[in-house]
Amino acid sequence: MPFEKPVIGITMGDGAGVGPEIIMKALRDEAVYDACVPLVIGDAALLDRAGRIVGADLRVRAVSGPTEAGGEYGVVDCLDLALLPADLPFGQISAKAGNAAYRYLEKAIRLANGGELDAICTAPLNKEALHKGGHLYPGHTEILASLTGTEDYAMMLSAPRLKVIHVTTHIGIIDAIRSIQPDRVYEVIRLADETLKKAGYAKPRIAVCGINPHAGENGLFGYGEEEEKVVPAVERARREGIEAVGPLPADTLFFRATRGDFDIVVAMYHDQGHGPIKVLGLDAGVNITVGLPIIRTSVDHGTAFDIAGKGVADEASLKEALRQAVELAPKRAGR
Repeated sequence: MPFEKPVIGITMGDGAGVGPEIIMKALRDEAVYDACVPLVIGDAALLDRAGRIVGADLRVRAVSGPTEAGGEYGVVDCLDLALLPADLPFGQISAKAGNAAYRYLEKAIRLANGGELDAICTAPLNKEALHKGGHLYPGHTEILASLTGTEDYAMMLSAPRLKVIHVTTHIGIIDAIRSIQPDRVYEVIRLADETLKKAGYAKPRIAVCGINPHAGENGLFGYGEEEEKVVPAVERARREGIEAVGPLPADTLFFRATRGDFDIVVAMYHDQGHGPIKVLGLDAGVNITVGLPIIRTSVDHGTAFDIAGKGVADEASLKEALRQAVELAPKRAGR
C-alpha cells in the first residue's frame, strides 16, 4: 500500500439516517487527515447533499478504489457505489437504503481482506431497513463475522473510563440466558485478554458479570446459572494465567470499573453492557468487533431518523471511532 498513513474505509451506513451528515462533519476536522487517509464507501451524491446540510466546505470526489484516494484535506474521497437516489427521503425505513448499507459494508470487507484498507469504521445502519433489503442479520457485528468466516468474535464497547465486552448481543433476554454457556463465556474472556494485550496492557484485569441480581447470591436468586454457566469459564481462564474474577454483581461492578479497579468488564447480555456505557454519554462510546481478521470500529449510536437531515447530529463518536481505528490498524513497514 503506497500511503504513509493508514487507509481507513468509512462505510456510509443507512443513507436515510445521520450517517452521511456525521461523516461530513467529522471530515471537516483536519486532524483526521493528519492521522489517516479516509475513504468513504457509499454514495457520493448523498454525501454531497449532507455536506450542504451541515455547511461543510468540502468537495466530494468519486473514486474507483483506495489507490485513487488522495488523503487531501478539503476533499472527501468516496468509492461511489451509486446505489441510492440523491433525493432519498430522510428518516424513513427503506429497503433500498438497507440493501445499500449492506453493500457498502460488503465492499469494505472485501477491500480490507485484500489488504487495500487498513481498517473499517462504520456509520450506523437500520436493522429493519437491512431486513427489508433482504439481509437477515441482527446487525453489523454478525455481517462482519459471516463475511470474514469468523466463528469466535465479540462486541466490545469502549468509552474513556469503561470497556465492556459482550457474551451475547442482539437476542431477547430469555434466548440470551439460554445462549450463555461456559465455553462461550470463556471465549469472550480470552478475547478480552488478547485484545487488551495487543493494545498494550501487560496483564489485563478482567471482571465478569453475573447473570442474576447480586450474581445469584449463592443461589438465592435464579436457578444456579452463575455456578453452571459462569464459574467454570472464569476458573478455566484463571488456570491459563488470565487475570479474571467473577461472577460479580453487575449493579456495583460497573462503578468499580469506572473507578479503575478493572480494565474491562465481561457483560452477559446486551443491555447489561450497553446501559452503563450509554450513561457515560451517547457520543462517548465506540463499538469494536474483536476476533475478526480485520479491524472494525463503529459509532455506538443508531441512525437517529428523528433528526436526520437537520444537520444537528453529533459527530464526536465517529471521530473517536476513527481515532481508535487508526490506533488499532496494523503497522506496516515504512510507517
